[in-house]
Order: sequence, then C-alpha cells, then structure tokens
Amino acid sequence: MKRLAIVILVLAVFDAIEATGSDGGGYCNCNRIMAPRPHSVTITEFGAVGDGKTLNTVAFQNAVFYLRSFADKGGAQLYVPKGKWLTGSFNLTSHLTLFLEKDAVIIGSQDSSQWPIVDPLPSYGQGQDIPGQRHRSLINGYNLTDVVITGHNGIIDGQGVVWWEWFNSQTLNYSRPHILELVNSTDVVVSNLTFLNSPAWSIHPVYSSNVEILNITVHAPVESPFTNGIVPDSCSNLCIEGCSIEVGHDAIALKSGWDNYGITFSTPSTDIHIRNAHLQAPLGSALAFGSEMSGGISLVYVEHLHIDDSLIGINFKTVPGRGGFIHNIVVSNVEMENVHEAFRFSGNCGRHPGNQYDPSALPIVQGITLKDMVGTNISTAGFFSGIDSDPFTGICLSNIALSITSDASLPWTCSNISGYSESVFPSPCSDLTSNSSLSCFSFAAEFTGLADA
Repeated sequence: MKRLAIVILVLAVFDAIEATGSDGGGYCNCNRIMAPRPHSVTITEFGAVGDGKTLNTVAFQNAVFYLRSFADKGGAQLYVPKGKWLTGSFNLTSHLTLFLEKDAVIIGSQDSSQWPIVDPLPSYGQGQDIPGQRHRSLINGYNLTDVVITGHNGIIDGQGVVWWEWFNSQTLNYSRPHILELVNSTDVVVSNLTFLNSPAWSIHPVYSSNVEILNITVHAPVESPFTNGIVPDSCSNLCIEGCSIEVGHDAIALKSGWDNYGITFSTPSTDIHIRNAHLQAPLGSALAFGSEMSGGISLVYVEHLHIDDSLIGINFKTVPGRGGFIHNIVVSNVEMENVHEAFRFSGNCGRHPGNQYDPSALPIVQGITLKDMVGTNISTAGFFSGIDSDPFTGICLSNIALSITSDASLPWTCSNISGYSESVFPSPCSDLTSNSSLSCFSFAAEFTGLADA
C-alpha cells in the first residue's frame, strides 16, 4: 500500500507539471501579441542594393542609427524586401522590428574584416575556438529592450563555409562569429525566419530575459564543425517553440558559462520552456545541457520533441572543474527515430579554457526526469556516467519504450549514478531501480510551485 501511494503521488506531480507547462505556466508567454510599429523604413532608402554582390554594411548601420530616433515614439520597423542583401556585422537598437519579406535573404560577407573583433564574454573568459578575442556576430544586440526579428520566412545566411575551412585548417586568428547574438537584452522575439550556414552558432541569446524563439528553421551541413542551432546562455524566462533544427553539432544547447569565469559571473539559465520542436544532430546531440554550465541550469521544461537521425538524443554533459549545477529538469513526450544513443549523462565531457580552473569545483547534477518517450531504431538506450565522489542523483525515468537494434547485451551503461525508473523498456541498470521514488521526484513539487508563482 505504501508503494502504491508513492506511485500515485508521483503521477499526480507529473500531471501538475504537465498542466502548468502546457499553457505557458510561469515560464514564458509564447506567441505574445506584437503591436505593429508606427514608423517604418525600407533598407533601400539607405542605398542598399539586393543583388547579392553589393556590400550593404553601411546601409544597415545607417538605417538602424536613423531608427533610434523613434525609440520614444513607439519604435520603428526596418523592412528588408525581396533580394539578396550582402552585409557585414551590424547592431540593432531598442524598440525595433527587423522584418524580412518572403524571398529576402540577408547574406553574411565572407570578408573577415566585415566582422569586427570584440572581447570575449565575461562568463567565458576567451573565445570558444581559440584563446583571446572573437569576431562579432552578424546581427547583434547589446543592452536592448523590445526587439523583434521576424518576417515572412525570410532567410539569414551566414555563409559559414569559409569559417569552417579556417577552423578545420587551424588558421583562425580569432574565434568564429555567430549569426545572431543578443546580450543583456530583454523582451525579444525571433520568429518566422530561416537561419542557414552559421559560422558557429546560429542564435545565441546570452544574459537575456523574456526571450521567445518561435517557428524558426535552422540548418547547417552535417560536416560543419560545432555549428550549434539555438543556444540559450545564462538566460531566464525563455521560450523555444515550433522550431526545426538540423546542424553539425548540438541542435539546442543550454549553457551558462565556462569554469571559473562562469562560476564568478554566476548567472544561470533558468525558467526555460522548449516545446514542439523537430531536432536533428547527426554528429552531436539533439538536446544538450552543457557542457559549459558553470553558472547553473535549472527549471527547464521540455515537451513534444521529435528527434531523428542524431548521434545522441538527450545529453547532459559536464566535467570536474566546471562547478555549477543542472537540476529540476523535466523532458517529456519525445519521439526518437534513428538515434545512436537515446540518453547520455557524462561527467567527463568538455575541455577547459586554460589551466586556471579549480579541479575541485565539482558540478551538481540531480533531479532530472525523462518520461513518456518512444524510440525506434535506437542503437544504445543510455550511457550514464557520473563523477567519482560526485555522483549524479535523482535521475528519473518513466514510461519509456525503446526499440534497440544493437546486438549489445547491455543496452544501458551506468556508473556513479542513482535514481528511479518505472515502465521502462529495455529494463535499465540497477543503479536506476531504487526502491524509493521519493528522493527522485521530490524536486518536482517544488518545480511546479515555482512555475505557478
């Protein structure tokens, strides 16, 4: 009777979380109504030529500078009509809508001088690719509010092939840029666009809040090195919905800083909702947490994913010296197809930005729930490997059915990990079959309460 009561409690908590998440709950208000701007200009008014050859960097910079004057008048829209608009890096301004019409393509210049050099982010301490500074992204926002980047499925193409060649040949002078980066910004909507061929990451909101990324398509070739799709980084109250992503590394990757830099900056990624996404990562992870997570990742609710043709389905990755935490995470209602490894928890994944990190700064990974999932043509169910003297705890699996194609006698590998499972096939290793579910699911009640707040 006691065990039955525990199971009923667990199911009730799951239902409460799902009900909270399904209508937006306390995480984010997806699909908010956006009022039209009272003022609008077209990029051609500033001398831009959409022939795919004329460099329009100055035109974009001048247009944004002009539109700053409307910030206290309800804001303004910069309209990009049909055409191929070649440009280097440019900044946005507050109270601005950047609107790309159907068949409008913003193309990133392949001249590296059009991508200025900037300092590394303080939570990283250096560029991602090599030590030192980095190239500024194609489209940037710093300390902005009320920004909309949208259109009728227009395209932003980073033309990353030259950057991938420099990366692979180790001839980069500075770390590669992203397509879109928004820093210390709030009330941001990115919607109804296609992002192609990023030099590195496609969409990178960092230190930002109240961010919605809706109905976005992201694509980069499978051979493009470390081209992540959407990377929420030390962000809060962020929503990703209705997106389709196929890239060379991780499709969606949640991060929060790198080793001692991220620990000192101490800004977690929290209150994040991801739903209704189609993810492909042939050489990476469809959904990744980390490995740069030194500021912490918490209160993340993910639902209704379709993952196919990926190396790893859902990946939690960290390493000694990282510090930080990953906890209070729920991932539910996932379909996987043609995935090599459905789940991975690794405590030995990731490199360090130099030798200044503290190897005793151990990350905390606990309170992770994976539930209501099916998988077909899966090679390996799961690889779960925590850290010696720092095990991952409260890893909860529920209502999961995977069709395993590998001949391996052990579809699960487990070490330095503990948790609870029910209705999971194939049966997980003994580390995940605790007799008590209370320690495993106790976080969920707190999670639900925060979502309702």
